[in-house]
Amino acid sequence: MSGGFRRREVVLACGEVRPYDPAAWHDAIVRVEDGQVELETADGARRRFGHGAVLCLAGLPLRVLRNPGPGLVTLIAISRNRTDSFSSEAPSYNQEHDIVPEAEKQSCP
Repeated sequence: MSGGFRRREVVLACGEVRPYDPAAWHDAIVRVEDGQVELETADGARRRFGHGAVLCLAGLPLRVLRNPGPGLVTLIAISRNRTDSFSSEAPSYNQEHDIVPEAEKQSCP
């Protein structure tokens, strides 16, 4: 994997319920590697996602992640390194970007 990214594996045991932590999923693309993960929203709605599903869990009104079983659920989360220049933690991320140089205003052919 490129040095600009990090890979994290999250495993939920059969029946495990994990509280949703928005910071844990910030800036991550998540793939369901094994099993089925059930996402429960703050209002109690539930949706299951199985092997191969690609999710973005950042900013969702989730309450918990659940493994309805049987077997393990393995989630692979890929996110940018905090030192990456495009990371939300990089110094220029929150600066104003209203001024666009003339050369960049040209339309594509």
